[in-house]
Amino acid sequence: MEQYKQEFITFMAETGVLKFGEFTLKSGRKSPFFMNAGLYNTGTQLIRLGKYYAQAIHEHYGDGFDVLFGPAYKGIPLSVATAMAYSTLYNKDIRYCSNRKEIKDHGDKGILLGSSLKDGDRVVIVEDVTTSGKSIEETFPIIKAQADIEIKGLVVSLNRMERGLSTDKTALDEIQEKYGFPVNAIVSMDDVIECLYNKECGGKVLIDDNIKEAIDEYYKQYGVK
Repeated sequence: MEQYKQEFITFMAETGVLKFGEFTLKSGRKSPFFMNAGLYNTGTQLIRLGKYYAQAIHEHYGDGFDVLFGPAYKGIPLSVATAMAYSTLYNKDIRYCSNRKEIKDHGDKGILLGSSLKDGDRVVIVEDVTTSGKSIEETFPIIKAQADIEIKGLVVSLNRMERGLSTDKTALDEIQEKYGFPVNAIVSMDDVIECLYNKECGGKVLIDDNIKEAIDEYYKQYGVK
């Protein structure tokens, strides 16, 4: 596993963004792990988060894109932090762009924040985690309506590796199949288990034998390989 992925998993665990125990998801499923990206709330954390996204994007797309698009609302700071990190790490100035939930009709008018989109732009979408694909369903037509652009792909932080509510495919696979662009995650739950199982993180073992057994049982019921 690449070093930046190991660092990212430790970062998620130490900030409390990734937790283990018993959680009831919006879907009603009882999950032994939960991710809350809203807990990234300091400057230092956003600097690190942007760096990990930039490294994953560079791994999958190189410099073959022009704009980072972050769907409102959580994608707004994410796209800004990642654009800044990409400039620092790879010496390439990338524009950032996000959508508004409502169209602004005065001042800085329109549906977009940050950079406008123009014909020929190559766009990478950044999100925290995708469980249903709803935000892409909302933002895809907005992006495509702005100009003749190419969406190079979507990058999220964690692939939960579980099937959706209506199909036997993951939300990430459903998005890739429906919209025709590649979808990647910084890390998967397989990576998380490899990194944390029976190993200390912040002075304690977060995935012990009991948690590992609960994760295995969860994936027997809801997992997709």
